[in-house]
Amino acid sequence: MAERRYYATGKRKTAIARVWMKEGSGRWVINKGDVRTYFPGDSLVRIIEQPLNLVGKNDAFDFYINVRGGGIAGQAGAVKHGISKVLVEYDEEFRPILKKAGFLTRDARVKERKKYGQPGARKRFQYSKR
Repeated sequence: MAERRYYATGKRKTAIARVWMKEGSGRWVINKGDVRTYFPGDSLVRIIEQPLNLVGKNDAFDFYINVRGGGIAGQAGAVKHGISKVLVEYDEEFRPILKKAGFLTRDARVKERKKYGQPGARKRFQYSKR
């Protein structure tokens, strides 16, 4: 019998992460490379491991992740969202735990566009009465 694989898509800002998961030994492959080389520094790796730590399945799954768009922090958020969604696909009992922590909600905050005739998105030129 073939190993069952689970799939979910995570998003954050303009980053999109496609996450495949199967039962395994805790191996991470992000964009055909190692997680530590793709996400330098401990803080981003801790962000993407939060859903696994919450449900207590740290080394139970192998992940194959393709992520593109946005910056490195947005990509880490997209991977975290995708991992949370794929864990719910694996076991529906994880849903209340992850939902309470806010990991299943897509963080849709994006940079506001600059308006024409103004120096920025919100900033206005100084008003001069005379």
